[in-house]
Amino acid sequence: MRWWPVFKKEMRLYFGSPVAYVVGTFFLVISGWFFTQILFFYNMSSMQAAMQPQMGQSLNPTEAILRPLFSNMSVVLLFFMPMITMRLFAEEKRSGTIELLLTYPVRDGEVLLGKFLAAGGLYVLLLVLTLLYPGMVAHFARVEWGAVLTGYLGLLLLGGTFLSIGLLLSSMTENQIVAGFATFGILLALWVVGWGADFAGGTLRTVLQYVAITDHMDSFSKGVLDTKDVVYYLTATALALFLALRSLEAKRWNG
Repeated sequence: MRWWPVFKKEMRLYFGSPVAYVVGTFFLVISGWFFTQILFFYNMSSMQAAMQPQMGQSLNPTEAILRPLFSNMSVVLLFFMPMITMRLFAEEKRSGTIELLLTYPVRDGEVLLGKFLAAGGLYVLLLVLTLLYPGMVAHFARVEWGAVLTGYLGLLLLGGTFLSIGLLLSSMTENQIVAGFATFGILLALWVVGWGADFAGGTLRTVLQYVAITDHMDSFSKGVLDTKDVVYYLTATALALFLALRSLEAKRWNG
């Protein structure tokens, strides 16, 4: 539990500065805008279905509203996750407090864990606030809650991977702006690499499809829990955190 003081310190910094409020506000506004647009489209489809009963049989609120919402939220995270992680180590290195932190009777892994869990705690809070959307849908229609929970599990795993990559980049620089842009660049590259799979064939196509970070969110959005996708996100998160730990240890030994 020696990561707990680091966790508390980071949470105080998040909510003692505009970071949590600005990121939270814009994330909820943008995800809410997507929800509203999808809901309007669903309502138009429902009105058309009222005149064509055979069309209405295929309308499913979970499939038509929440699935595209989860997909859009996974893309929105590309822009907001770097804002959550860019300060975590970069600012400590710039201000020189990282040396003081590393002299505390706490292991590098516990420092890393405390910061990762603090960033994850803020992210989970944002996800909890978005439960308003399926709640609104459930007020008017029947929702498949199993599929909703699977979708949120996917967002949780995807967000954990994003945060771990952000922590890694933040541990490698003293400039939080550089850390933020570098994190965004890598996340964007891991997103668009899947587009190349459409033009590739054979093994390269398989590799590009597997590396594409948001493609693994598709099955979660459909309410399907695929072990392959869970393993991908957990492995990517563990690898990024391992490299971040090596970066911290290099800082300790280099002085």
